[in-house]
Amino acid sequence: MAMRFRTIGIILMVVGLVFLAVAGVAYAKVQDGYDSLQAFSEAQNVTLNYNDEGQLVDRGTTENADAIMTLLTEDWKYPVVMSDFDPNDPLVNTASEYMYQMAVIGYHIMHGTQTVVLDEDVPYEGQVFAAGTYEFPVDGRYWTDFDRRHPIEGPARGQAWSGTAHGLFGELGVGTVTHSALQLGLAISGAFAALGLMGLLSGGGLFWASRGRAETWMISEAKKEERELV
Repeated sequence: MAMRFRTIGIILMVVGLVFLAVAGVAYAKVQDGYDSLQAFSEAQNVTLNYNDEGQLVDRGTTENADAIMTLLTEDWKYPVVMSDFDPNDPLVNTASEYMYQMAVIGYHIMHGTQTVVLDEDVPYEGQVFAAGTYEFPVDGRYWTDFDRRHPIEGPARGQAWSGTAHGLFGELGVGTVTHSALQLGLAISGAFAALGLMGLLSGGGLFWASRGRAETWMISEAKKEERELV
């Protein structure tokens, strides 16, 4: 029986070592990913703005920053990690910072005004829009909220939600997903390491316990033989 426990203990320790090796490889890959994301962030050189008190500001005011954060947390339901916002490290390089920067762009698009110029009169649904210049407030509209056939809304949609805006959203989204995936990878490597340690401790415990049991059995047998001889 003791030999069986020792065998199981050895197997558990081997499995534990395998898990630790996998954890080490996973952790190294995650660190490579973090290094790459950091290099990408530094190349982009996008930074957030903070005031002297360490508060986020946008266009010089904390009110704008608060409104952007509200858009991000309440309208978009993003679970912001406030510890990611460090005035000593304003570089956008974490998931929450990437999402906040995306919200900055979205907020100003949706609260901006677009100038549309009609070169000639345009009829639309029984109404004639005379040639001239129109100021069209976006008023919180996303890309799909515009009437693309409307002579004013249609051009305003393309001006507000331009290819550049969509490209920035896509680029920032890549940063967000990459950082989130790296955090998941770090958690997985930690889980593998925990399993490895558990295997080593369990296997070592079984090996130690079985060894003690074998020694007890040998002492007992020796005493038994001694009594028989007497």
